[in-house]
Amino acid sequence: MKLTIIIPVYKVEATLERCIESVVHQDFNDYELILVDDGSPDGCPAICDKWAIKDQRIQVIHKKNGGLSDARNAGLDIAQGDYITFIDSDDYIGAHTYAPLMSYLEDHPETDILEYPAILFYESEKQQDLRFPNQTVYHDMEDYWYEEKAYMHSYAWNKLYRKSLFDEARFPTGVVFEDICTLHKLLDKTQVLATINEGCYYYCFNPDGITATANGPALRMHLLHHVSIINSSQRRDADFQAYYFQVLNIQIDTYNATGDLPMLPEIKLDPSNFEGSEKLKVIMFNILGIKQLCKLLNILHRL
Repeated sequence: MKLTIIIPVYKVEATLERCIESVVHQDFNDYELILVDDGSPDGCPAICDKWAIKDQRIQVIHKKNGGLSDARNAGLDIAQGDYITFIDSDDYIGAHTYAPLMSYLEDHPETDILEYPAILFYESEKQQDLRFPNQTVYHDMEDYWYEEKAYMHSYAWNKLYRKSLFDEARFPTGVVFEDICTLHKLLDKTQVLATINEGCYYYCFNPDGITATANGPALRMHLLHHVSIINSSQRRDADFQAYYFQVLNIQIDTYNATGDLPMLPEIKLDPSNFEGSEKLKVIMFNILGIKQLCKLLNILHRL
């Protein structure tokens, strides 16, 4: 069973070698590594070519700059593996990551997506572990989205995907926080998804990245992705309400940054599902509604 690893490359001269080395030093060898040089203006194209000469499993695409999604899509267009995974070139993977993951897929060939642990914002004050201590198999993707709180870790990179999921799916170009809508689209075609507590993805904090520098338009796109999911859901249980509350916070941040009228549909929340300051915010939301809550919190924020 072969794995395709796709790494988009753009202006990461300082971290690219570390990223590539974390792959070639794995104790799993049946893979192809596709380096997509997205028109990088620094020394990255030469680094990519050097590695392609050194290792026959590595191939390089040189293309005009089109952004992260476009680079991932270019890799998908030529991918030959049974499964596909992604690494961002300022990140890397831990030793002995792919061997246990691919072994699991060999033993459970019905699995469409396999998610594995990550250390988020590595070596920063925000560092936190994303672990799956209880290996879980999901057949209902709504259960995965809400009960596993997948919306909190809808990253493209800490997952292995069956290649056929991308037969009619690509990452949307020209948008940010594209992982959210892409994963949700893939889940529509997924029959079996599993989480596993082996391997590790190191997501390194980038102060210049979109997560750290998201402005009004970026927050608006982030919100729109989630609003679309909420509008398509019929669930109203406690797990759904926890998700809705997270999106409500994104709505408040978007209002603070843009002044746009709220886009999130109003859904009554049960305060008994929340605690502390979250419970207070839910009570205020139920009384005031989204628009007035946004205005009030905006005033308090300014003060």
